Amino acid sequence: MKRLVLFDKGNSAPIYNAGLNIYNARLNGSTFLQPSVTMAVSMRDLDSAFQGAGQKAGLEIWRIENFRPVPVPKSSYGKFFTGDSYIILKTTALKTGAFRYDIHYWLGKDTSQDEAGAAAIKTVELDAALGGRAVQYREVQGHETEKFLSYFKPCIIPQEGGVASGFKHAEVEEHKTRMFVCKGKHVVHVKEVPFARSSLNHDDIFILDTKSKIFQFNGSNSSIQERAKALEVVQYIKDTYHDGKCEIAAIEDGKLMADAETGEFWGFFGGFAPLPRKTTSEEDNSAATIPTKLLRVVKGQAVPFETNALKRELLDTNSCYVLDCGLEVFVWMGRNTSLDERKSASAAAEELVAGPSRPKAHIIRVIEGFETVMFRSKFDSWPSTTDVTVSEDGRGKVAALLKRQGFNVKGLLKAAPVKEEQQPFIDCTGNLQVWRIDGQDKTLIPPNEQSKFYSGDCYMFQYTYPGEDKEEYLIGTWFGRQSIEDERGAAITLVNKMAESLKGQAVQARIYEGKEPIQFFSIFQSFIVFKGGISSGYKKYISENGIADDTYTEDGLALFRVQGSGPDNMQAIQVDPVGTSLNSSYCYILLSGTTVFTWSGNLTTSEDHELIERQLDLIKPNVQSKPQKEGSESEQFWNLLGGKCEYPSHKLAKEAESDPHLFSCAFSKGSLKLTEIFNFSQDDLMTEDIFVLDCHSEIFVWIGQQVDSKSKMQALTIGEKFLEQDFLLEKLSRETPIYVVMEGTEPSFLTRFFIWDSAKSTMHGNSFQRKLAIVKNGIMPTVDKPKRRSSTSYGGRSSVPDKSQRSRSMSFSPDRVRVRGRSPAFNALAANFENSNARNLSTPPPVVRKLYPKSVTPDSIKLAPRSTAIAALTTTFDQPQQSTPSRTPPKEPSPKTPKTPSELNGKENSNSMSSRIEALTIQEDVKEGEAEDEEGLPMYPYERLKINSPEPVSDIDVTKRETYLSSAEFREKFGMTKEGFYKLPKWKQNKQKMALHLF
Repeated sequence: MKRLVLFDKGNSAPIYNAGLNIYNARLNGSTFLQPSVTMAVSMRDLDSAFQGAGQKAGLEIWRIENFRPVPVPKSSYGKFFTGDSYIILKTTALKTGAFRYDIHYWLGKDTSQDEAGAAAIKTVELDAALGGRAVQYREVQGHETEKFLSYFKPCIIPQEGGVASGFKHAEVEEHKTRMFVCKGKHVVHVKEVPFARSSLNHDDIFILDTKSKIFQFNGSNSSIQERAKALEVVQYIKDTYHDGKCEIAAIEDGKLMADAETGEFWGFFGGFAPLPRKTTSEEDNSAATIPTKLLRVVKGQAVPFETNALKRELLDTNSCYVLDCGLEVFVWMGRNTSLDERKSASAAAEELVAGPSRPKAHIIRVIEGFETVMFRSKFDSWPSTTDVTVSEDGRGKVAALLKRQGFNVKGLLKAAPVKEEQQPFIDCTGNLQVWRIDGQDKTLIPPNEQSKFYSGDCYMFQYTYPGEDKEEYLIGTWFGRQSIEDERGAAITLVNKMAESLKGQAVQARIYEGKEPIQFFSIFQSFIVFKGGISSGYKKYISENGIADDTYTEDGLALFRVQGSGPDNMQAIQVDPVGTSLNSSYCYILLSGTTVFTWSGNLTTSEDHELIERQLDLIKPNVQSKPQKEGSESEQFWNLLGGKCEYPSHKLAKEAESDPHLFSCAFSKGSLKLTEIFNFSQDDLMTEDIFVLDCHSEIFVWIGQQVDSKSKMQALTIGEKFLEQDFLLEKLSRETPIYVVMEGTEPSFLTRFFIWDSAKSTMHGNSFQRKLAIVKNGIMPTVDKPKRRSSTSYGGRSSVPDKSQRSRSMSFSPDRVRVRGRSPAFNALAANFENSNARNLSTPPPVVRKLYPKSVTPDSIKLAPRSTAIAALTTTFDQPQQSTPSRTPPKEPSPKTPKTPSELNGKENSNSMSSRIEALTIQEDVKEGEAEDEEGLPMYPYERLKINSPEPVSDIDVTKRETYLSSAEFREKFGMTKEGFYKLPKWKQNKQKMALHLF
C-alpha cells in the first residue's frame, strides 16, 4: 500500500500539509485509504505529469486515465467527456511578480467514483507542488462556477463517452439534431435538453442544431444580453460541428408564422402550439432562503457557531470551519489544524450539500492566509492584514526536494516583479484649456499660467487631441485639498454642461490633488501647486471661519518639493516651510523674497537636478539660486526652515496599478450591485449595461450606448459608490481618479486593458442585433465616424513627435511663452503674419506618429521633408533676412524627394496663414530622431548653450540646445556627427546631452 507522505530528512514532521476530503481510490492495484486530511505528499510520489506545472501564465489541463493525470493537448482544451474527470490549473501572473493559482477538478456526470477520487487526490498533489497556496474548486458538470466557464468562452458542451475505465468516446457519426438551453448574461451555461416542444419555455434561450441550419429561439422573457451571449454559442456550434458552413436563423418567441424561418423552426415540432409554463426544476430552487451560517468542525461534526456578526477574529488558526452561504459552501482550514480535522471539515461540507432539499452548491476550499475576496466579503469585518505570517519557506522546501530528485523547479519560486515605466497612453500633443472655478462661475486661465494651480481652488480642464480618426476629448475637474464643497459642486455642474455640449464625445475625469494619474501630468507636462487659494469662494470661506490665509505670495517664504520623471512630467508642490518637509529622495526650492535656495537630497539623480532648474525658471525666473547639498547646508538655509531636524528619506508611496478587474453594475435607488466578469474581453462590454474597470490606482465607468439617459447621468455617482463599497477589499481611497467613458469614445489608456477593436464599439443596434449581423453575415455595420476638425485652443499648443520636445517650451524668460515644438526661425517667420489683436488660435493637429507605447502605435506616415515645406511657403511671401554667427551649407535635396502636397502650395480660395503654419508644422515634425536641418537656425558657441551658462542664449528651443552648435563644435563635443547622433536611441541622446549640460 502506498501512502502520500512528505518528510524532510532528519525531521519527523511533514513539510507540507494540505487539507482536502479524499475519496477512496485505487492506484496500481492498491487501495488508497482515506489518509489524514492534512495530507502530506511525498515528492517521490509526485506524478511526473505535473513536472513544470505552473511555471508560466495560462491554462494546463490533465485528464484522469487509469487513475493517473495525462496532459491534454492544447488543441483539445475546452473539450470534455461526460465519463471523465479532469484537473484544470489556471496560473495568473500578477503585477507583483507572484503567481496566483486556481485549481479546478471537473467531474463529468458519468464519471466513476474511483476516477473522481483520483482527481481529488491529484489536485492536492498538484497544490503541494505549487507551494500549498492554490484555491481549489470542485466543479460538477452542469453546475460549474462562472470563473471556470470563463476559461472556455463562449461555452463548454461535454460530449458523451469517456476513457477505457468506464466508457468509450463517442464515435463520429452522421449529424444528429440536438437542442440546447442557454442560461447566463456574462458566461453561458449550456445544457442539452430533449428535442421536444415540452423543453421550450418563454424564459430561456434555446438552440436547435439541425444538419443544415442552426436556430436560436429567444424566449419572450429573456434579456437582450442573454440573447447576445447565446449567439456566441451558435457561432461556436457552427464552427465546431459544421466547419463554419451552415445557415443561422433567429426565432422570436411570439412571432407565430410571421416569416419563413419561423415556420421552418416550428415545423420541426409538428407546427406551432402555445408553450407550456416553465416548471420549477431542481436548478431553480433558490438558495436565498438559506441564511449564511458559520459552523465549526468538532470531532467530525459541523456544529453551528453562535454569533451575532461574522468577524475574522472568530476563526481560530487551530480549527476548521464551514461557511454555508447557500449556493456556495466554503471550507476554511487554519494553518495549525491537524490532519484529521481538515479531513473532517471537508467531509462535513460534502455531507452538508448532499441533502435532497439543497440546491446544487459550489464547494471552495481555502487555507488560512489565502482566502478569496468572495470568502472575506462574507464577513462584517476583515482586517487588511492578519497575524498569520505566510512565508516562502514551505514553497522553498518543496522546490528544494523536487530539485534534488531531478525536477525542473524554475516556476516554483516567486518571479521578480515586472518593472514598467509608467506610460501616459495618451497623445500629449493636443490643445489644453483650463478654467478656475470662482464661486459658481469659471475663469479662463491664460496659457502661460494654466499649469499653476492653488490647493484651495477647484479647476476644470478640456484637452483636445488627435485620435485614430477623429478629435478626442478629455475633460474633467481637479479638486485641491483645501478647496470648498460649494466650488467642487459648481465644477461638477460646469463639466457636465461641457460634456453635454460635446454630445457625449468626451471622456470625463474627476481628479483630486495628490492622486493625479500619469495622463493628467503628461498633458500639463509642467505642474505647480501653490498653497492657499485665490477664488472668491475660498477667500470668503477662510474669512468667515477665521482661518489664516497661507496663500502663496512671491515675496513670502515658500518651500517646493520637485518631483517627476522628466521634462514632460514634472511637478513642484508647495509644502510647509519646515525641515521635516525635506526628503532625501527629492530636490527642493526654498524661496524667501529675492533669496532662492535649491536643495538636493543625497538619493537624487542628475535627472532630478535638471528638473529643479526647469521648475525654478517657471516659479522664480531670472534669479540666481544658491545650491545646497544634503549634509552641507548653510546656516541661513536652516534658519529659514526653523532649524535642523530629522526628515524621511524614502520616496512618497504612490498608488500602484494592480491587476484589472471588470464588474457589471446594476444601480437602483442608491444601491449598487456588482458582478465580476472573469477573464474579460471587449465582447463582455454589452451596450445595454454599465461596467466598472478597477485597476486600484484609477477606475473607469463605461457606459453603453443603449443605457437610458437617467443612468448615464448617474455615472459619476456609480464610480463614487464603487469606491465606497470597496468590493475587492483593497482599501480604495475615496479620492481615487474616476473616468466616465461613453461607448465609442474609449481612450487608449482604457483600451490597453483589452485586445481592442474600435469598430465593435461603433456598431448600430443592441448587443443581439450587432452579434447577429456578425454571425449571419460576418460584417459589422458601423456608424458614420465624425471627421477630425481643426481644434481651437487658447494654449497655442503644437504637436511634436520627439519625446524630448514634448515639454511645453517655456523659455527661461518670465514674460515669454513659446509654442512647443517650433524652432525660433519658424516663430519669427510666423510672427510676421499673426495678428496680435486676434485670438491666438493653435495650429491644427499635425499628422505625426502618436506618442503611444509600441503596442498601440499607429503606422508612421511618410511626409515631405521640411526643406520642401519651407520652400513652398517662401514662394508665397518673402522671408526676412536674419544675420547669424555661422551657418552650415544647406543640404542638397534628395532626388527621391516627394512632391510638395497641394495643401502646402495653398489653394486658390484659401490663403490663410493658419493653413501655411499647419503645412510647415506638419513637415517640421516628420519623424522621431530626424537630424535637425540647420537651414534657418542660428549657431551659438557651446559655452552660451549650456544650461548653467553665465551668459545664456534666450531665444532658443531649450529642449534642443545641441541643434544650435556648429557641425565642427558638435563633432568636438559629442565625438560624432549630428546625423550619427540622431540615429541613437532617445535615452542615449539625453544621457550624452546631460553629460554636456545641454539637457
